[in-house]
Amino acid sequence: MKKNKVLVFGSKGLVGKSLVNTLTSSEKVENVFSSTREDTDLHSKDQILTTVQNFKPDYIINCAAKVGGIYANNTYRSEFLIDNLKINLNLFDIVKEFKNLSVINLGSSCIYPLNAINPIKEESFLEGKLEPTNSPYAIAKITGIELGREISNQYGNKIINLMPTNLYGPNDNFSEKDSHVIPGLIYRMHKAKLNDQKDFNIWGSGEPLREFMHVDDLASCIEFLINKEIESDLINVGTGEEISIIDLANLIKKIIKFDGEILKDLDMPDGNPRKLLDSGLINKIGWKSKITLEDGIRSTYKWYLNTIS
Repeated sequence: MKKNKVLVFGSKGLVGKSLVNTLTSSEKVENVFSSTREDTDLHSKDQILTTVQNFKPDYIINCAAKVGGIYANNTYRSEFLIDNLKINLNLFDIVKEFKNLSVINLGSSCIYPLNAINPIKEESFLEGKLEPTNSPYAIAKITGIELGREISNQYGNKIINLMPTNLYGPNDNFSEKDSHVIPGLIYRMHKAKLNDQKDFNIWGSGEPLREFMHVDDLASCIEFLINKEIESDLINVGTGEEISIIDLANLIKKIIKFDGEILKDLDMPDGNPRKLLDSGLINKIGWKSKITLEDGIRSTYKWYLNTIS
């Protein structure tokens, strides 16, 4: 089995930290370089080039991105587009100079059209209008996919674009407004419990259906794909299960042991009414998710309590 040197960009984020832990114990990996903003500014091509030249990786795993929940995406639209475009443009411009360098690039399920048929297959890519609240972020990720494809075709690099479903887990951003769904609900509901609030508002109608996956499952998928000879360059990664936002809130209520009533804030946006990925391709290749939603949220909440204590 080939032992690889793996360079992880974005190693301090939600995915990056989980991935580095997974790769450190992998038999496929000789060495992992955990790159951060302190050693490499991904807005600088020169710094990316220096890091690649110094480490000489076999694989780059690109976990770096400016990310946030529906409120952040819809509020800081310019920043989400500019920052993520810069990362993709600079990174892939350097990658093409190293023909034996492989890349696993992380995208997002938001690249798919608003009205894509669920479960969403990879073939839905570029087949329709994007969901408007996070279209800038989606466009930046779409650019990364197209760059990867054309560089692979023209220069020969092996590039896989993974489209994970909604992720959660330890080291996520737990805040009032800038978080994704699960860490945002955990943060606000835990605060409501401490304050003995009689009710708790979820954003929107609670009716949209979402698929959620623990970040450790994604890390295991990335590790699984190292050394694999795969023809597809765009692969969905999800659990195949979905839950409504109101049911998710009630599940978190049970785990946190919050006694108040769940109310709906209809002034806040719902986003896409349904988004479930078809993960049949990655399942056929040989990988499946293992962590149930309830187990994953329980372990995440435990981590959160230990972190804030």
